[in-house]
Amino acid sequence: MTRRLLVEADGGSRGNPGPAAYGALVRDAVTGETLVEVADHLGRTTNNVAEYTGLVAGLTAARELDADAQVEVRMDSKLVVEQMSGRWKIKHEDMRRLALQARDAFPAERVVYTWVPREENKAADALVNESLDAVARHGSGRIARGVDDSPAAVPTGTATTPVPPEAPTPAVVGWGPDIGSPMIVTVVRHGVTAATVAKRFSGSGGEDPPLSELGCAQAEAAAAEVVARGGADVLVCSPMLRTRQTAVYVGAATGLTPQVVDGLQEGAFGEWEGLTFAQVMGRWPDLMARWLSDPDVAPPGGESLRQLYDRVGAALAELRASYAGARVVAVGHVGSIRALTIRALGAPLLAMNRLELLPASLTTLTWYPDGNASLRGYGEATHLRHL
Repeated sequence: MTRRLLVEADGGSRGNPGPAAYGALVRDAVTGETLVEVADHLGRTTNNVAEYTGLVAGLTAARELDADAQVEVRMDSKLVVEQMSGRWKIKHEDMRRLALQARDAFPAERVVYTWVPREENKAADALVNESLDAVARHGSGRIARGVDDSPAAVPTGTATTPVPPEAPTPAVVGWGPDIGSPMIVTVVRHGVTAATVAKRFSGSGGEDPPLSELGCAQAEAAAAEVVARGGADVLVCSPMLRTRQTAVYVGAATGLTPQVVDGLQEGAFGEWEGLTFAQVMGRWPDLMARWLSDPDVAPPGGESLRQLYDRVGAALAELRASYAGARVVAVGHVGSIRALTIRALGAPLLAMNRLELLPASLTTLTWYPDGNASLRGYGEATHLRHL
């Protein structure tokens, strides 16, 4: 009887790019027993490189256990899962190289890939942080539980073979050679709703209010500004009502049909939905303080900043794969626009809490074929002066 194994893998970078590590474990699919745990520090690189390296490490460990097994890989990186499943193109050279390593690590016909939410990948994530924390304490960061210490047990791409960072150097946008047309994304925040005016938490999973009369006027003004800037090739929006309504105005002005992109919706605030900041502070003062200072803390029943960041990142990866070199208008929310902005800048996750954004304002981001990104304009709102 063919043995069945589960590989759970993850990777992370504190800074993206920044100090990075991967973590992976192999379980018996029938009993759930953990058979192998591996992790290691990668020096300075990106989340994507770390996640792919975790996959290579997990498949290598599975091969050492049983090269004839059937393997299910479970990861919370939609980018890796979709690319390894063959549904998304792999355009970046570092990603292609690591994807080939993963395919060589275990016969592709015996491996299936499953995306899981971040909370279902906690064991691999814990290994990543254990490695990073060990290095911060001047340790090696290498973890190998359940495997011997021979060279065969050390997967290619770990700290013994440093992985080059995903971002090219120097990353001074506009000063290098011509690398091809970038994808230019103009992100429009939706117009106001009653919840916006009342300053209430209004995320995915909540009431999903419509635009107010003022919000409709703001959306119309934002649409006119998009046209004044030269229009676009593609129009996408969050699945929430207020963004779909705003996208209708943009579509009418540009002649484009809005396409809903799951992943661009506002963060989920759980039990905080419909409440003001003051009300939440009154009921959950300690949790609110932790939420504001820790990107991994979530409201009860809601999403953390990191979960929002990862979700929006997966949506961005899909857009980049589908619309490379295009002019894209995306209608989103405060949370999703902040997440896109700090991803472009390589800023820390908590920087999201320091970015203000007016309703119906425009933010323009540029994504280059080599992986670089730049910010052209943030929260521009002069087109709303008459309102």
